[in-house]
Amino acid sequence: MLAVTAYPIAQAIYESLFKFRLTDPDAREFNWLGNYAVILTDGVWWQAVGVTVFITAITVAIEAVLGFALALVMHRALTILRPVLRTAILIPYAIITVVSAFAWLYAFDINTGFFTTWFSWVPGISEDTNMFGSFGSAVTVIIISEIWKTTPFISLLLLAGLAQVPEDLQEAAKVDGATWWQRMYKVTIPNMKAAIMVALLFRTLDAFRIFDNVFIMTQGSQGTEVVSFLAYRQTISRLEIGLGSAVSVLLFLCVVLISITFIKLFKVNLASARGEG
Repeated sequence: MLAVTAYPIAQAIYESLFKFRLTDPDAREFNWLGNYAVILTDGVWWQAVGVTVFITAITVAIEAVLGFALALVMHRALTILRPVLRTAILIPYAIITVVSAFAWLYAFDINTGFFTTWFSWVPGISEDTNMFGSFGSAVTVIIISEIWKTTPFISLLLLAGLAQVPEDLQEAAKVDGATWWQRMYKVTIPNMKAAIMVALLFRTLDAFRIFDNVFIMTQGSQGTEVVSFLAYRQTISRLEIGLGSAVSVLLFLCVVLISITFIKLFKVNLASARGEG
């Protein structure tokens, strides 16, 4: 773990303190926090953060609802149908992200896509509509592809949480006359709070680091550049190792902040949830 995580993080922090362009290695000079000052005072960074937060918030919210619904279906399905349902639901998640992104690109592309032809009857959409020609439509396609791909991940984690809800509590609530919604709010959700926190935390961290779909579909055009793509553009495209490393470190700090926020917000004792205390 130290070899594959701690060392790269430390190396990125170290490189971020230098003004260093790969095409001019001899001009490398210690810059202290200068790279961070450049990034944090640049509107491009804040726009990328805004787009990333927007995509993350929308996708995680929708995936949480759909994932919970799918988890309920799988949990209540007949024993003979459960393996089939779980396999079918997990197929999108099993597909490599790059392959999935290309599939959605071809489906919505103005030249190769079938979406605009099939849905030309919808107001605002015609066969000549370029779905990647504006921010609104492009980010919508990215969000849809993310939801399709990763909702099974949340549903699987929530299914594990549903399995931990004691059936005797459900039966007792029924005897007391509680409705389905009351049982859900008072019994089911409180007893799977740890699973909900883990599912939302993992998915939020993953969504905040979105890269593949943006890289394949838009290359950051039409204002769809996210933080991960900004780091890629600075490091790989422009060969600005110092600035790119600084963006990566800031992304890492954002991920840490998100993790702390979730843990503090949910106030879940994971040791107790595992039955260890």
